[in-house]
Amino acid sequence: MRKHFTYNQSKIAYNIEGQGAPVVLVHGFGEDGSVWKKQVDFLREYFTLIVPDLPGSGGSDLLDADRFDSNMIDVYADCLYALLQEEKTVPCAMLGHSMGGYITLAFAEKYPASLHRFGLVHSTAFADGEEKKKNREKSIAMIEEYGSLAFLKNTTPNLFAAKFKTEHPESVQALIDAGASFSKQSLQQYTRAMMLRPDRTHVLLSNSLPVLFVIGTEDVAAPLADVIKQVSLPNISYIHVLQDSGHMGMWEAPDLLNRHLLSFLNH
Repeated sequence: MRKHFTYNQSKIAYNIEGQGAPVVLVHGFGEDGSVWKKQVDFLREYFTLIVPDLPGSGGSDLLDADRFDSNMIDVYADCLYALLQEEKTVPCAMLGHSMGGYITLAFAEKYPASLHRFGLVHSTAFADGEEKKKNREKSIAMIEEYGSLAFLKNTTPNLFAAKFKTEHPESVQALIDAGASFSKQSLQQYTRAMMLRPDRTHVLLSNSLPVLFVIGTEDVAAPLADVIKQVSLPNISYIHVLQDSGHMGMWEAPDLLNRHLLSFLNH
């Protein structure tokens, strides 16, 4: 079911599918909620899935960043909290991919009573280092000069493992095509939000909630070497390493990932 509500004078669109305990699936940069389609098709038999388009993605309006004092990652978390209040579906489980993982961590910090477990799918609690911040600044300039679609055409292939890219070029192109409607302002807002986000390893440290880590061995955006340093921080961790997967395990290894998600959500 396609629904929407108003957050800070902006329309936020989301889908609700299935029945059972509520699970929120939070997409990443250059994506909308449809990136989870293969997970939704599998998990809706077991759970009520709430799949938002983050502000500025898909059917949701871009938020006016000038109206907020805090980092926009936190604002996106506030938006999700407002959505869950609208649906009266807390506590819930929340799974975030990439930038969606940053938002999930912000949500876990601000609204811990609203969660009973959460997961980072190809994501990290570390803040950007100085080199990564400089690259984000360059990305903002590139988006301004060349436009959002040209930027996604250039960067999206890097999200996939080399073998998958060679064998499934149609999947790479499908993800690029799905991002064709993004405005420059949306991608720039996301990039700036990621660049300015704080380190949130303290959210993981001794957290009593079960925490899922999904890591790709070929992931250059959330490298195995970085994420593996974080998996021992929570009291209860579920750790799944996807062999030969890049940053897009939802598409590169959907059947395996779906089984891992079901196992985590059922425990």
